[in-house]
Amino acid sequence: MVERPYTLLSCGMSIDGYLDDAAQERLLLSNEADFDRVDEVRAGCDAILVGAATIRQDDPRLLVRSAERRAARVARGETPNPIKVTVTGSCAIDPGAQFFTAGEVDKIVYCASPSVESAQAKLGDVATVVDGGEPVDLHLVTADLTVRGVRRLMVEGGGRMHTQFLTAGLADELQLVVAPFFVGDSRAPRFVTDGDFPWGPGRRATLAEVRQIGDVVLLRYALSDRFQPA
Repeated sequence: MVERPYTLLSCGMSIDGYLDDAAQERLLLSNEADFDRVDEVRAGCDAILVGAATIRQDDPRLLVRSAERRAARVARGETPNPIKVTVTGSCAIDPGAQFFTAGEVDKIVYCASPSVESAQAKLGDVATVVDGGEPVDLHLVTADLTVRGVRRLMVEGGGRMHTQFLTAGLADELQLVVAPFFVGDSRAPRFVTDGDFPWGPGRRATLAEVRQIGDVVLLRYALSDRFQPA
């Protein structure tokens, strides 16, 4: 069996399952207390992965916000922030995005085989470009991350990435935060897209924790026998 990192998916969604609305400005689905919780989870991971679409749409920094948590990572012999990872088929990513420019930490881009040469020319100065197969194979991605020393991987979206990790059976834990409102717009992105998921009516996912955090609720699901409760 190929080794892979412990993989947790982190997501915030509306009551009706949307990650965002259809407006250009990003929709905030959580609150400060939960943002701090997510920061704590980030600080405990070796790498954070998002899809290329998330970089294009949200321009995330993907850094640990708390100075105390960054200092604790350094004290453990780690970099202040986790490695940043993205997956792309076409390499339609701006090298000036905050994914690449924010934080002194390694950035890794797994791209489809036909795009490796162009990706290297475009992003080689700001990231490590890795051939991820055609199409990009998340089994190869996670195995390669293990070789690079990643033991704990946090996947922060978007919907396509969540879908691919879940349908591939590569997720050990899901941390799902539900915001107290509806989006009600089918043009908006959803938590997951269509797919053949391992969990259905005949195989229910294990609900490991329910926690109210202000006006949102955190649902933690154990998705494999590798689930770590603490």
